[in-house]
Amino acid sequence: MFWVATQAQSNGFNPNNGVKKDTSMAKSNTNSWKSYTSNTTYKKINSEQVNSPDTSLHLYHRRPFSQPYNMDCGNLGSPTQSLLFVPLSSSNGPSLGYHVYDAYRFLPDSINYYNTIRPYSVFTYNLGSKLEQLAEIIHTQNVKPNWNFAFDYRKINSDGFYKIQRTNHDNVYLSTHYKSLNQHYELYGAIIYNKQQQDENGGIDSAGQLDDPNYYDRRTIDTKFQNPYYSIVRSSVTNMQRDATIFLQHAYSWGRTDTTYNADSTQYAFHLVPKFSITHTLQYSSERHEFKDVVPDSLRYTGLFEHGFANGNIYTSGQDSVFSQQNWNWIDNKIMLNGFIGKAAQPSSFSAGMGTRYDEFRTAWGTGTVQNNIFSNYLSAQIKKEALQAGAWLYHADAQLFMNGEYAGNFKINGTIGKTLKGNLGALLVGFQQSLNNAPYSYTLFQTQYDTITKSFNKESITSAYAEMNSPKYRFSIGAKTFVIANYIYLNDIHRPDQYSPAFNISEVYLRKNFKMGSIYLDNEMAYQQVSGDAPVNIPAFMGKHQLSFEKALFKGALKFATGIEVRYQTSYYASGYDPFFNRFYYQHSVYSTNPFQSSAFFNFRIKRFKAYIMGDQLQQLIYRNNMNYPNYPAQNAMIRFGFSWIMVN
Repeated sequence: MFWVATQAQSNGFNPNNGVKKDTSMAKSNTNSWKSYTSNTTYKKINSEQVNSPDTSLHLYHRRPFSQPYNMDCGNLGSPTQSLLFVPLSSSNGPSLGYHVYDAYRFLPDSINYYNTIRPYSVFTYNLGSKLEQLAEIIHTQNVKPNWNFAFDYRKINSDGFYKIQRTNHDNVYLSTHYKSLNQHYELYGAIIYNKQQQDENGGIDSAGQLDDPNYYDRRTIDTKFQNPYYSIVRSSVTNMQRDATIFLQHAYSWGRTDTTYNADSTQYAFHLVPKFSITHTLQYSSERHEFKDVVPDSLRYTGLFEHGFANGNIYTSGQDSVFSQQNWNWIDNKIMLNGFIGKAAQPSSFSAGMGTRYDEFRTAWGTGTVQNNIFSNYLSAQIKKEALQAGAWLYHADAQLFMNGEYAGNFKINGTIGKTLKGNLGALLVGFQQSLNNAPYSYTLFQTQYDTITKSFNKESITSAYAEMNSPKYRFSIGAKTFVIANYIYLNDIHRPDQYSPAFNISEVYLRKNFKMGSIYLDNEMAYQQVSGDAPVNIPAFMGKHQLSFEKALFKGALKFATGIEVRYQTSYYASGYDPFFNRFYYQHSVYSTNPFQSSAFFNFRIKRFKAYIMGDQLQQLIYRNNMNYPNYPAQNAMIRFGFSWIMVN
């Protein structure tokens, strides 16, 4: 609903009627528009659920990319993996298959589409030991009350505690949302760019050196890929993943339009009750993954291929290199027909349509290329009702089926039903999902100048069911999920793409309860998971996070703070290994990971629109040696981290 200022004698809508010049913002606006200091909300694509930016302090100190149970390789920006099992095959269509940087990337379904009364900006900066830095700037403003654009740029850079493990990431998106004043036409658009760069050190040579006081400075510990002839600060082995996306979705709706006036008839609003609409979605994406070793050592590739390189000195004439680049370019064009039933405040929608996509995969290895082009058509259908009011039922079901080409027969179905409870009691959700997928392209082919790895796979089947309940009033949530997976695709213990054919089950139970006594909070998160049989999956059985904090508002609410301690842990298990050559985690069953708990102390505070934190992280390292996140990849030393966010409203 959009309010428009008008004159009482006007017989129809004139967009210039009653518009005044707001000199403070140097643009045209309405009285209603400029009567507020700030009111910023956002939505996700294909959802009418309105969200507000998070201004809470309770968890502000936590690393943003390690939630809820992600774990990196011991440096901000390094490859991550979820310790709470999550299938990597998120699509039933073509995919490239590199996921270790997904936690850092902006994706079309994760970006925000804002609505704000005044220009709204947020500047965030985090600084940690050993030049660990994260900087982010968000800016959004409405060009008109019904047209917004937003910009978000994030920079991650960290040298790390160990030799040659530098990360350098750039992530940016530009989004826009427009809805016509009569509400018949709506457009979502986005341009997204992600680039992740990782210097690979291959892990440390010996975990025993972590206990040796001679190696108190962790940069004196030898790593597997170090080469003093090349550089003492940069690695000759690097992985880079880069992707760019242009996304456009627009729709035109038909239905009954009502006009309502305010009390003195100086403003009126259009409200559309849609009955039918057509949605067109167009997406173009380009993704590139590149492995490069400019000063290779033959021992580094033992078991993969045999080749005698030059002596590893960058100044040697004719120095060899190892290089592989994989590219994925695709375009997806989809048309959906949508119908609406039910009450205007709680409509249900049902959609059906089809899409056409073109996928181009290409592998280059310096002396040659190979390319695979795929044309596909698919059917898509959806039914949805969101719970926009307390006490309402919600449901959502969608399906997609590939009809032809290499991916014919692949499908994905998803269904959710739930109910929100009145009085802020929370919501109940039950869901089901099933998919049939081809193996990602990079699992079927990986090629360098010296070796070619190819493998064919049967289609992977993933079935899951879950139930969840959360209650903001009683500060708790609980959920359970089960997976049944057949023809599981993974990297085996000799670092090769492989498939485990028997069906197996993974069960998960997760719980969160936040106890409150006056200004004291005890926040507990726990998860338990179990794998059936001998499935090649590396996950801990039990994980937990516990935070004890004191939170208070002072000076009539002008200053708010939260201070306390946090403990994180998981039970011992065979942790996954990380392979820099394939830029993936692999299954291993020889190195058993036993770590003490991780601990930190923090102080978070907020003054008006400025909030900040300072914390000591990995404090257990003052007593114990560094935790081993993965075999040969230890966590950081005890370190100080500092960060702030400053909200600016014009």
